[in-house]
Amino acid sequence: MSENVVHLHKDTDPPTDTATVTTLTVVPDPVPDPVPVPVPIVPLWVRSGRAIKTAVTHERTRTTARAVARHGLYTINGGRIVARRTWDGKTGARYERMLRAAEAAGNYEVAEEWEERLQRFREARHRRRMDLLHSPVDVAKGVGVGAGMSVGVLVALGVVMAINNHHAGDVITPLAATIEFVGLLIRIVQVVWGPALTIGPLLALLALWAVGSKQQAAPAWALPANVRSSEGEPITPSIVVKALRDLGVPALRNAIKEMGDAGAAMLGPIRIAGCGVEVDVTLPSGVSTNEVQGKRRKLAENLTRHEHEVFITIPQAARTVRLWIADSGALDEPIGPSPLVIDETMTANYKTGKAPWGQDLRGDAAALSLYQRHLLVTGLSNQGKTAALRALALWLALDRNVQFWIADLKGIGDWAVFEGIAKMLIEGPSDDHCIQATEMVEDAVGEMNRRIEAQRRDPSIVFPPLIVLVDEAQKAFMCPAKGEDKRPYGGSKATSRYFMAVREIHNQGRAVDVLMWQGTQDPTDQNLPKLVREGAHTRASLVVGTESQAEMALGAKAVNAGAAPHLLRQGLDKGTLVVASDGITIPAGQSSITVRTHFIDDEPAAEIAARAKALRDGVTTLRAVEQGEERDALADVASVLGDAPRLRTNEVLKRLHALDPSAYGDQWTNDRLKSLLEEYGEEPKKSHGVMVIHRDHILRALANRDADGSASAAE
Repeated sequence: MSENVVHLHKDTDPPTDTATVTTLTVVPDPVPDPVPVPVPIVPLWVRSGRAIKTAVTHERTRTTARAVARHGLYTINGGRIVARRTWDGKTGARYERMLRAAEAAGNYEVAEEWEERLQRFREARHRRRMDLLHSPVDVAKGVGVGAGMSVGVLVALGVVMAINNHHAGDVITPLAATIEFVGLLIRIVQVVWGPALTIGPLLALLALWAVGSKQQAAPAWALPANVRSSEGEPITPSIVVKALRDLGVPALRNAIKEMGDAGAAMLGPIRIAGCGVEVDVTLPSGVSTNEVQGKRRKLAENLTRHEHEVFITIPQAARTVRLWIADSGALDEPIGPSPLVIDETMTANYKTGKAPWGQDLRGDAAALSLYQRHLLVTGLSNQGKTAALRALALWLALDRNVQFWIADLKGIGDWAVFEGIAKMLIEGPSDDHCIQATEMVEDAVGEMNRRIEAQRRDPSIVFPPLIVLVDEAQKAFMCPAKGEDKRPYGGSKATSRYFMAVREIHNQGRAVDVLMWQGTQDPTDQNLPKLVREGAHTRASLVVGTESQAEMALGAKAVNAGAAPHLLRQGLDKGTLVVASDGITIPAGQSSITVRTHFIDDEPAAEIAARAKALRDGVTTLRAVEQGEERDALADVASVLGDAPRLRTNEVLKRLHALDPSAYGDQWTNDRLKSLLEEYGEEPKKSHGVMVIHRDHILRALANRDADGSASAAE
């Protein structure tokens, strides 16, 4: 029995018998031929249409078509312009247009003047036409006399030649030469006449094209791209008249339509003014200036400008508005550094000098006199108010005689450069800082009263200027803190300590060079009371939110005359101020001026401050207000009464003020005196119809107070 052995492992040795090896050949399948895809056949007319459309709509074709249309219309409209000019020169059409324009504008005196001119023109034309009736005879006579004299002169000349040459034939030589010259001229004309008939019309068309090209006498779509663009279109009389016509004021539109082509008679000359142009517009009868002022945005868009690039003011001339139109984009360009930064030799003079503050819209330097002028700068937050105030203070610091007391209620270091210049510097936003600022202003009131008293004794005395500056003054007005006498530090009533102190400086400080400068933001009746804002001689406003805020900042008169800080662009017009002041040069007839102020950064400000410190002998800056001893009002009343059994309340107040002007200023009134006595169970009484204070009542009040104090101590 045989057994089959099965091997479980793979035999890796190649077989030795080559005859048993089978070679396999792989034959690939044949690749089928690709199936042809049918190509759609586009009709010839479709392909032709597409080619024509592409050619017609190509930008090069459009440019060529515009150029052909433009130059053809230049020639046609140039012919119209020349024809109109010729017609105006031969007829009274020009005078009639101006006459209609003056009547439509309501200028009847001007209309009468144009009517007189028209009458004189017609009379002169009539005389010329009558002269033509006699001119043929006169011309014939003139030609005959001229020909005879010419022949005579030529014959005489020939006689002279014959005598000189001893030849009788020379008598007719000049006459023959003249005849030959005339013949030569005739032959030249015959040669030139043919080409002239061909070239002459071409020259005439070229002349008409030149007239039309100069006047841009073609539709806007046919003009070149740089002229066709809506941005920065040059200001011309026709554009201004069209913008006024489309303003949406019916009376103005109808008047301009009646004027026709003479509408430009409303305009004065268009003058270059800084980075723009300026033109006065005399409005027709029945159109008020505020109707144009109220449509500033629409007028600007009609002039292809943005609203902030057109300013409308009211000059002194009646029924007239003054338009200042900026070059497109010019107001977005910076104005350059302050002269304080680039001129290290600059000095200041408080009395006669002017601070270089910036540039007006005409591009002229805008300088502000600070002599004996209270200052108020307001606007929305983060628009450049502190920078504008600081630029003025830095210039004035270069006058070594000027003293500064500064309270910065923002407290982020904007005024830190005045360390060593200001005698008092308060920095911080808290109520305690507002209290210190209030007490600083009250000390300034005391200094003012001291100066007034000294000047009363010696009128020749001169005091150094004192600038009391409070930045972010709205925090002082809104401070809720109250003193020991229950009087609030903030507020806008007669009991407010800050309000009353500022009012006192506004009332009398100018006379002794104690001046109040304030910077405040987002003005309202609560944070900028009416009596305070109207006490400033120089009022300046950055962008504000509403027209009512603009009136608070600058006054209703300035706003009604065209001042518009509420139309400035928040964030874009930083440092642009509308200023109402007699300390800055304002164009005649206007009540305000727009100033783009120079920005002085912190490092240049520190360098300017260093120059100011070098001019001074050394100033120790106090960082807090040092308060004097607290006065005992009740004891002071007893002291001023003396031995008198009673005194009128007005007399008591006068004596208290004389005792300590800083403690008993204008804030002490009859009501406050009455409240003081009522606190201790007493009050003024009437004697013969007049309020008086009795000495016995005051002594009794003192005794009651002392008794209460002793009892409290015993407890």
